[in-house]
Amino acid sequence: MSMTNIPSVDLADFLSEDPKRKQKFVNEIGTAYEEIGFVALKNHFLDEKLVSSLYTEVKSFFDLPEDTKKKYEREDIGGQRGYVSFGKEHAKGQKKGDLKEFWHFGQEPDEDAQLTEEYPENIKVDELDHFNEVGMKAYKMLEKTGIYVLRALALHIGIKENYFDYWASNGNSILRPIHYPPITEEPQGAVRAGAHGDINLITLLMGASTGGLQVQRKDGEWIDAIPNEDELVINVGDMLERHTNNKLRSTIHRVVNPPKDQWDQPRYSIPFFMHPRSEMKLDCLEECISEENPKQYEDITAGEFLHQRLVEIGLIKPEK
Repeated sequence: MSMTNIPSVDLADFLSEDPKRKQKFVNEIGTAYEEIGFVALKNHFLDEKLVSSLYTEVKSFFDLPEDTKKKYEREDIGGQRGYVSFGKEHAKGQKKGDLKEFWHFGQEPDEDAQLTEEYPENIKVDELDHFNEVGMKAYKMLEKTGIYVLRALALHIGIKENYFDYWASNGNSILRPIHYPPITEEPQGAVRAGAHGDINLITLLMGASTGGLQVQRKDGEWIDAIPNEDELVINVGDMLERHTNNKLRSTIHRVVNPPKDQWDQPRYSIPFFMHPRSEMKLDCLEECISEENPKQYEDITAGEFLHQRLVEIGLIKPEK
C-alpha cells in the first residue's frame, strides 16, 4: 500500500443511522489499522473552542517558572499525575532522554465505577484557575470519542460492538499535554520523541502546534502524519496489538527535530492515551487466532503490562 499520509475517516459515518455508512467506517478504519495502524478522524466530540482553551491553559502552565512547575512533580507515583520535567522519559531501548516536559491528567472515575484499583488523585495547579477544569473536559470528550472508535474495531474483529465499553470507560487513561521547548544547541543524538510504539489500547492526538510526527510504514519508510486542523490522529497501541494477536498494528512513530531554521519554535502536543481498567485480560482473542496466525503472546493483564513498560521507559525505577 503506497501511502504518503495517513488515511482519513469520518466518525459521522459510524454515528449515522445508515447501516451502509456505519459499515463503511468499520471497513475503512479496520483496513487502515491492519495496514499502518494510524488514521486521521474528523467529526469527533472535541469542539474548536475547547481545543483552543486547552492550548491556552497548557501554554500558560509551561510558561510558569521552573521552580513553580517542579512543585507539581510526583516521582513517588512514577509521574502518573502532575508534572514530569525535561528529559526524564526516553523511548524503550534508548538511553537519551526525550527533549520534552509534560503534564498528566488522569481518570476521575464515576461513583459507581466499582474499580478494583485506586487511581492517584489529579494534582491541582494553584496558579491557573481553569487549567484543571478545561483539561478534564477535554479528557472526557476524548474518552467518549475513543469508545466509539473501539466499538467500530470490535465489529471489525468480529466481537460484540460494546465489548470494550466496560473496560475503557473509567479506565486508567492519561491526557498528556507535552511541551517541546525551542532547541538551543545541537542535540547530541536526542530527538523530541524517540521511535516508539504506544503502550495502551489506542492513542488520540489533537493537532500539534507544529509538525514533526512521523509514522513508519510496513516497508520501513517514514511518512509524515499531517492531519487537517479539525482532525484527531488516532493510532493503535501495544495492548490492542497484543489483544488482537497482531491483527491490528501498533505502528512505530517518532517526533523528529525541526530543520535548524525552526529550532526557535516550541512545539505543543496533547495525546490522550486510552488505557483499560488494570484487570482487563490482554490474552489474544480467539477470533484473531488461526492456523496461519497462531497465538503470539503469553497471557497478561493490562495492569501487569503497563507496569513492565513504565519500568522500560524510565518512569518507574526497577525493583532491586
